[in-house]
Amino acid sequence: MLNEFKTFIARGNVMDLAVGVIIGAAFSKIVDSVVNDLIMPIVGALFGGFDFANYFLPLSSQVTENSLAAAREQGAVFAYGNFLTVVINFVILAWIIFLMVKGVNKLRSSVERQKIEEKKEPAPPPEDVRLLMEIRDLLKTADTNRI
Repeated sequence: MLNEFKTFIARGNVMDLAVGVIIGAAFSKIVDSVVNDLIMPIVGALFGGFDFANYFLPLSSQVTENSLAAAREQGAVFAYGNFLTVVINFVILAWIIFLMVKGVNKLRSSVERQKIEEKKEPAPPPEDVRLLMEIRDLLKTADTNRI
């Protein structure tokens, strides 16, 4: 079982996936910062507040706090601001991943097209052209033999 596990881990796809997950997690932090530190404060300012992630509706009369974290400790809240922040975060991340995949696919297709063109050998001439070329070559040798 240990050998099977080693074989599984040593496959290239598993290692590629691991690298992708690690890079994705790091990249997700960058997108979180862009959304939370740059985009959402502007959206919050447009809608009358500076911290859009703290927009919520209390679902209990016991909730009196203004911050989402403190309000959650007091009772149930409908955290629509946090949800919208996460949705915007997802859309930005999905768009960036889409652009990256599109770029990689374009690069791969151009490399594959180039490889195909390099490997492509010229098609052999049709049979009638080949016969005419042989006749031409025979006529040339006949002319040189006459002289």
